[in-house]
Amino acid sequence: MEQHDVFTLGETMVVFQPDQYAPLDYVHQFPKKIGGAESNVAIGLARLGHQVSWFSQLGDDPFGRFILKTIRGEGVDVSTCQFTRESPTGLLFKEQLSPDDLNVYYYRHQSAASMMTPDQLDEDAVSQAKILHITGITPALSKSAYDTTMRAIKIAKAHGVTVTFDPNLRLKLWSEDRARLVLQEIASLADVILPGIDEGEFLTGETEPEAIAKALNPQGDKTIIVKLGDEGAYYATAGEDGYVSGFKVRRVVDPVGAGDGFAAGIISGLLSGESIDHVIKRANAIGAMVVGMAGDIEGLPTAEAVEKFMVPDQEQRDVKR
Repeated sequence: MEQHDVFTLGETMVVFQPDQYAPLDYVHQFPKKIGGAESNVAIGLARLGHQVSWFSQLGDDPFGRFILKTIRGEGVDVSTCQFTRESPTGLLFKEQLSPDDLNVYYYRHQSAASMMTPDQLDEDAVSQAKILHITGITPALSKSAYDTTMRAIKIAKAHGVTVTFDPNLRLKLWSEDRARLVLQEIASLADVILPGIDEGEFLTGETEPEAIAKALNPQGDKTIIVKLGDEGAYYATAGEDGYVSGFKVRRVVDPVGAGDGFAAGIISGLLSGESIDHVIKRANAIGAMVVGMAGDIEGLPTAEAVEKFMVPDQEQRDVKR
């Protein structure tokens, strides 16, 4: 098994996203795309130059094959993925009524990914990675998906693999009590936690970034990065803490996937051994770039594009002269 920088697992769905602002009742054409938190991160990392392996179970249907081909085409290793004829590939419809009004409709109940089981995991693929990336979506899909997530974490911890965790709270999938219990459990095992400010409040009951970070890291041995939207992020590590400013977005086209782009930026920086403030600055830039384009993966940039985006306009003009 070839060693990868990152291993991740979860459900990716076929996304039907109209090119127009209108209620779905009046939409008649739906371009076909893909979307899934973990595969978004995997693709984001691949575009940034990293070796990534993504695992899921897909329906043995045209949609499942479309997802596999698309992710493989982005340079992500999908060799551990499995197909099943027992359950279909999940679907997702986006309804955008305006730039600021987006509704998402999921058709994923008893989907193929929700039926994944721990014995399907390739232990070598997990244990030989440098980082295991987990989100709070996969354990919410079903009991077996939860068991698979926890199995991956157990393998990672046994082999010294760093665990990064994005809570990615989805209350449509489970009850508040169950969500809080499981997300807190995973947070206690993770090395790097990436909550949004609302997710941090949900998990800890605290409302300020500093208090959230402290509540999630009572021993002081984790890295906590609290996302604050276009205001940037707050971080707390074993040795330092602080705020990193964000990037103003002139026009939000599609907010879905910004957090996944941010996570890809953080993981990329951790792999590169960069300073924490630069890691977060670049992650903020990627999140800002993603929301400027429709689709979950379409706005994920290359490393060169990120660096260009981060150069102030005046500096870019000076370089061109």
